[in-house]
Amino acid sequence: MIKGANTALADLSDDVGSVIVSLGWASPTGEGDADVSVLLLDTNGKVRSDSDFYFYNHPVAADGSVQLLGKTPTADGSEDRISFDLTAVPSEIGRIVVAASRYDGARFDELEDVRITLADAAGESLLRFAVDDADSVTAVIFGELYRRGEGWKFRAVGQGYESGLAGLATDFGVDIEDDAATEAETEAALDTPEADEHADAATLAPAEEPAPPAVLEAIPAPRRPEGEAVEPKKPTARPRTAKKKVTLPRTVKKTLAENDSWKPARLFPVSVLKSDRDREMRATSVLLSVMAQVPEFSRRLTAGFGAPAGHMETFTEVSLPHGDSPRRPDGVIRVERAGKLWTALVETKTNGNALKADQVQAYMDIAARRGYEAVITLTNDVALEGSPLVDVKIDKRRKHKVALWHLSWAEVAHQAQMLIRHEGVGNVAHAWLLQELLYYLQHENSGCHGFQNMGPAWVPVRNGIDDETLCQGDARALEVAENWERLIRQVCLRLGGELGQKVLPVQRAKRGTDPTERRNRLADQLCLDGRLQAELRIDGIPGVLAVSADLRTGKLRTSVEIPAPEQGYPLSWAKRLVRRLAEAPADLHVETLVDSETGGPRGTLERLRPEPADLLPKDNGTKITGFRLSLLKSMGSGRGNAETGFIRSVDDAVHRFYTTVVVHLDTPRTRRAPAKERTTTG
Repeated sequence: MIKGANTALADLSDDVGSVIVSLGWASPTGEGDADVSVLLLDTNGKVRSDSDFYFYNHPVAADGSVQLLGKTPTADGSEDRISFDLTAVPSEIGRIVVAASRYDGARFDELEDVRITLADAAGESLLRFAVDDADSVTAVIFGELYRRGEGWKFRAVGQGYESGLAGLATDFGVDIEDDAATEAETEAALDTPEADEHADAATLAPAEEPAPPAVLEAIPAPRRPEGEAVEPKKPTARPRTAKKKVTLPRTVKKTLAENDSWKPARLFPVSVLKSDRDREMRATSVLLSVMAQVPEFSRRLTAGFGAPAGHMETFTEVSLPHGDSPRRPDGVIRVERAGKLWTALVETKTNGNALKADQVQAYMDIAARRGYEAVITLTNDVALEGSPLVDVKIDKRRKHKVALWHLSWAEVAHQAQMLIRHEGVGNVAHAWLLQELLYYLQHENSGCHGFQNMGPAWVPVRNGIDDETLCQGDARALEVAENWERLIRQVCLRLGGELGQKVLPVQRAKRGTDPTERRNRLADQLCLDGRLQAELRIDGIPGVLAVSADLRTGKLRTSVEIPAPEQGYPLSWAKRLVRRLAEAPADLHVETLVDSETGGPRGTLERLRPEPADLLPKDNGTKITGFRLSLLKSMGSGRGNAETGFIRSVDDAVHRFYTTVVVHLDTPRTRRAPAKERTTTG
């Protein structure tokens, strides 16, 4: 579409009761990002109240009409996806605005391929609008959905705001208290010309930040510069954007058991599971029963598949006619809203069992004949963009379309963990049910362990690298590269679930946008130098976390590059960095990054602790641009998920690096969490 154009959704598809809107962009550095927001407007073009404004801290509408699904990896980075159930939008709402904003002084002209796409409930892409003239603005309205008669239309807007998200939201009636002046005064008070130790400490070491006032609960506050300290302001009355939610404490309660042999009773036992069939049946029943009882959880899993918000019922072992013999999918999900039904057939696999193409094809055919909307596959495998797990044939002559979706067990566990540990659910019973589900999924006997096998090509490729016989173009190297991407995505899910933060694989724009070409390049690089490399973007850390597996040496390297402060003396930087890393491993490698080809000084933390000045270049005229921190560990050789396997070693390396190194670093400028978020998180 072009700017200003509009189109009726009903003209594009027959299945637009629910739609998925995706906002995307590419970043040359892999670090550029923006926050998505949605505003529901009445006939006067204003929000009815602040609760009609949806953003990172208020992502879901109580009626299910809006749900911010978060980021999903794409070929060139990630996309923010939003689910709209248009049948649930209140009748007094005439327009829905979809926008995004940048922070910390960043602007949209620093991003590439800024775009919005819209897909119907079957997942079929209907339209695309490229925002080519975002320029130096900090917020952009990408597009809007608006009513016309009984239907909905989409308009490509592309309007920029130099005043950022606050200016955009204010235009539509969101009540924002302007504390920019206070922040400017505070920043000016902290900005002294002397670059002494105290000023340097304020540059790198964040001050204890007071809980923000309740007035900020309905609108994201500006991200605070490092070291900035402000006096807490008196809270003012504001409407809350969401009901108070329940999270479970992370610390284990004191037990009444006499000793460790007394095991607590579990809602979902795992001790009797003896066969793969038992595991599949139990896992399906456990998951679907919890989904039917915990709407917050089920919406997280199904909204992206086009399911509406409504009354959900789930079933197992349903018999459906198909030719001479009936078929029995592992489960059925059915949602009712306004007298209409949305139905999905579910096929699950546990352990290393793979999907069978003929089985999935049969379910697609059954769903098409019976008017069902989707088939959902659920396995330990991770689907990659442009590389489906199973190939099925879709008869395009059929008017009714059936969508094929895939979930990994790791994604299910991630969503449960995010809700009960970080974001909260409606009541204690829901939190307890999710905790029991999570315990079951993470038990070694459940078979729901996520991606756990590097594939049959792993050993031949590793041997070929050792004896230098692996050639570019070898199909086995491509298989290993694809499985490496699956492993990295799973590492992101696990770490994100533990931290309660977005963790995503980074794809730099300069590497191209075609996923097949990107994997081919990674496979060729593996053949040339024997390395697998990836980068992770984690909210709240300075830079990206890099992971490199060197199959020649059997070593895993995890590292992060942190930029040099803008103020202060290099010696002060070095001393503060070493102090910040007081509890980091002694074998941590620290390298000074400089703007010359010769490279900067480097050494282990153990050697640098008594002499931080060893990090400074001997030439005083050499400019320091930052520091690189790295940890090395031995790499597992097995292809599976055993203690000595490659998969476990990568997961452990990333977890160790984050918990022993990254947590000690200064956080970049980030959004302040509302007080309610701090008090409800366990």
